Amino acid sequence: MRGTREEVIMLLTLMECAVNVRNRGIGRGEERGSEREGSETGRRERESQRAERRKTLDLIKEGRIMKAHVVLYTALVLCLLIGAVFSQKPRPKKPLKPPRATMRPTIRPGTPQEGPEPQEPTDYPPPIHGPPSMFHDCPRECFCPPSFPSALYCENRNLRVVPVIPSRVHYLYLQNNYISEVTAEPFRNATELRWVNLANNLIKNVQKQVFEKVPGLLFLYMERNQLKEVPNDLPAGLEQLRLSHNQISKIPSGAFGKMEHLALLDLHHNKLSDSDMGKGTFKDLKNLVQLNLAHNILKKMPASIPNSLAQLYLDRNNIEDIPEDYFQGFLHLAFVRLNYNQLSDKGVPKTVFNVSTLLDLHLSHNQLTSVPLFNSQLEQLHLNHNSIKSINGTQLCPVDLASPRLNDADLMPRLRYLRLDGNNMSAPVPQDVIMCFRHLRSIVI
Repeated sequence: MRGTREEVIMLLTLMECAVNVRNRGIGRGEERGSEREGSETGRRERESQRAERRKTLDLIKEGRIMKAHVVLYTALVLCLLIGAVFSQKPRPKKPLKPPRATMRPTIRPGTPQEGPEPQEPTDYPPPIHGPPSMFHDCPRECFCPPSFPSALYCENRNLRVVPVIPSRVHYLYLQNNYISEVTAEPFRNATELRWVNLANNLIKNVQKQVFEKVPGLLFLYMERNQLKEVPNDLPAGLEQLRLSHNQISKIPSGAFGKMEHLALLDLHHNKLSDSDMGKGTFKDLKNLVQLNLAHNILKKMPASIPNSLAQLYLDRNNIEDIPEDYFQGFLHLAFVRLNYNQLSDKGVPKTVFNVSTLLDLHLSHNQLTSVPLFNSQLEQLHLNHNSIKSINGTQLCPVDLASPRLNDADLMPRLRYLRLDGNNMSAPVPQDVIMCFRHLRSIVI
């Protein structure tokens, strides 16, 4: 394939460009000769170039140049590369700096640190104010509902002290605060109070004069505080007194004197022992219905319980024995709970629970090995988790199995629920038990 005349001319031009670039590269940095020597050298180079051109034209004529396009592009690339190499100036290399080591500062003992150290909270949260009220005497920390003007709601307000109580208030709610002492001054005009709830505070002391200001108080709730003794000079007309979950280990002499209207006394979960309760502690409570002394450290049954009592709770004490005639004379006793004590057959007389009014008897988690006798009116009997090995229905049945009373629904024993699990017994239930207690709906072994 022969190249055209234009391609040949272009090829010659590129070759001349390459030669010039080479000459400039070789000549860089060398000393120039005189102008005469330069002229003579240029003349010789021009003659050499003309000779090369003539030689190339002779070759073209003879047909020895093939693939002109490939040669053309190759020469162009070579020209560009040579120009780039000889025209590029060497760049000095920058010395590499070693990377800085990030070292943690060493903290020496005793060196003061920047910024304040975190501190434990030493104070209670600030009091919360209630909404604006239409009553001019409404404490700003409380809520006075327009539809219920005789009530004052001050619970959950982070209060430290009792606010001044308006004279119109009958129902006072101060539970869930940080009150540590109840003084008489806030109650100066609160002569109409009937209901006071001071539960879940930090109360350690109640001034004696407080209850002189509220002679008509009927309900006093002070559970979950830090009281160590029952408050003195309680109102004589009080009907409910709740003092559970405190640290009470003392009941002052005469603390419940003249409180003949008290129906509920809750002292469970305190630190009362036998020596903290004298023989006459409860004797003046003529109308007491419920007495809760559970979760204390008693070893004996409380003395001088009024015969008006209907519910007696003595769970989780250390009671070991019950006097044989302890429950005699009770006219309304229906519920007795003695779970989690130290009762054994030796300390429990066989007929001590044979009380005609008794409906619900709890004796679980003790050390009994036999079932005590009970009256035919009993409906629920809890004897689980003792050491009972067997049960004799013939001996236990309040009625003779041959008696016609067992065929009369109104006269047969009323036991409906019997729990015996956690003992050394196994099924089946003895047949005489089923024959006697025909009202049984559930028996757990």
